[in-house]
Amino acid sequence: MTTTPYNPLSSKLHDWVTTVDHKKLGVMYIVSGLFYLIVAGCEALMIRWQLAIPDNSVLSPDTFNAFFTMHGTTMIFLVGMPILLGAANYFIPLMIGARDMAFPRLNAFGFWLFFFGALLLYFSFLGGQGLSGEPGAPDVGWFAYAPLTSTTFSPGSATDYWIISLFVAGMGSIMTAVNLVTTILTMRCEGMTLMKMPIFAWMMLVDALLILIALPTLTAIQIMLLLDRQFGAHFFDAQAGADPMIWQHLFWFFGHPEVYILILPGFAFVSEVTPVFSRKVLFGYSLMVAATVSIGFIALGVWAHHMFATGLSPAVLSYFAGATFIIGVPTGMKIFNWIATMWGGHIRFETPMLFATGFISMFVIGGLTGIMLAIVPMDWQLSDTYFVVGHFHFVLFGGLLFAIFSGFFYWFPKVTGKLLNETMGKWQFWLLFVGFLLTFGPMHMSGFEGMPRRIYTYMPGRGLELWNMLASIGALVQVFGFSLFVINVIWSLRNGKLAGDDPWDAWTLEWSTTSPPPPWNYAELPSIRSRRPLWDEKHPEDPDWLYE
Repeated sequence: MTTTPYNPLSSKLHDWVTTVDHKKLGVMYIVSGLFYLIVAGCEALMIRWQLAIPDNSVLSPDTFNAFFTMHGTTMIFLVGMPILLGAANYFIPLMIGARDMAFPRLNAFGFWLFFFGALLLYFSFLGGQGLSGEPGAPDVGWFAYAPLTSTTFSPGSATDYWIISLFVAGMGSIMTAVNLVTTILTMRCEGMTLMKMPIFAWMMLVDALLILIALPTLTAIQIMLLLDRQFGAHFFDAQAGADPMIWQHLFWFFGHPEVYILILPGFAFVSEVTPVFSRKVLFGYSLMVAATVSIGFIALGVWAHHMFATGLSPAVLSYFAGATFIIGVPTGMKIFNWIATMWGGHIRFETPMLFATGFISMFVIGGLTGIMLAIVPMDWQLSDTYFVVGHFHFVLFGGLLFAIFSGFFYWFPKVTGKLLNETMGKWQFWLLFVGFLLTFGPMHMSGFEGMPRRIYTYMPGRGLELWNMLASIGALVQVFGFSLFVINVIWSLRNGKLAGDDPWDAWTLEWSTTSPPPPWNYAELPSIRSRRPLWDEKHPEDPDWLYE
């Protein structure tokens, strides 16, 4: 009888591949998202290289369209979604005093659907055929407007890869959302009412509900498009009497809530970091909850502001313009709540707080330019220009990624037991902050000059050279910032200072466990009496529950 020798590497790999532990699944989500962030960053760098100077030919038109499509798709579905769902996976059970998610096996199934959906999308580089019929990745834009996606205009298989990959990954996200809603509503520890939950849990609850409402719409139209392409169903085929505009309406019914699906977890990160580093209670907790729920409702009714230039009636234009202005109210309430939290506090500008304040500034700029685009006559002038690209990136890239880095530096000690290097973290912040402004600020100016989005080159003498060169230089500055982040993570995992259980003197339950947390989170399930249970424990002379 022979025995297989023990291999610690294969054993560890087996543990991770077969795990149903919410913490390991959360880590795998986040690591996958960071990997695709590097991939999407390389695609963006190639786009900026092509646009740095007029009449450039670094990329062919087909290759440019493929990079443009893959960059957008990757950032939305393979970076934003997995990192945010990974954070929710890891921290929601810890924050609400649970041992795991409600459905551990479903949790693992959701991750692996995302994982293989992402692989399928990038396999298209090898197996797909784009607009020209040559092998290549999808090249129809991350929004895949009809009739460009029909077999008449996209005869190859690249679009089919896009459809099926996002269908598979999207099903994984829906399963994770079901798990999150069930976990938050049914598994809170003793004493944790809905109004005593961490604000992170509230925002992830609304986020998961938005996923369950909006993402099935994308799933449905992907099936319809696949039926169009493979079986001649003609859902979006104008030549067969259908209306291609239906795709835009249904896509943006998903697409605009998707903006808030991505940004609400960013709000959650900042809402957890700001009070801790301001040494103050979060200002207006109840108002923050109300604003979050309001955003969830209103986000479902503003999709057509992406379509102001498509010939909608004046009544429809007026409604969607008004709805866009209205959603700015609860969003603005959050900004005022964060500022009020910081006001008069003892602020410690450590790296998590730097990224949190960077998020607020970027999101304010993105929000104000969004209000500009809600004005219909102005939108008619700026629609499909680089002004919209600048606005979009200030909201989602500036807002989302700065919030992600804020949360990453904040919770990294809890996950690993090690602190990230503070000096490298601050250098990373300033490189990204300056690089971001240098990249996306000039896009507003090139948009005012009339530069259309989605073009692979432009003619000289149109006043666009300076703005595009500045944007490309800014992209290089950001590369240095991201590189420093990678170095910081690798160095800190090996040589970082031991963090202890609660390095920030925080107040929520996850900081009451060891760093990293034990397999089942808590030896005994906690019981709480206020929104700041660790404050109550550390300050029995002045507990929060006396004031609630």
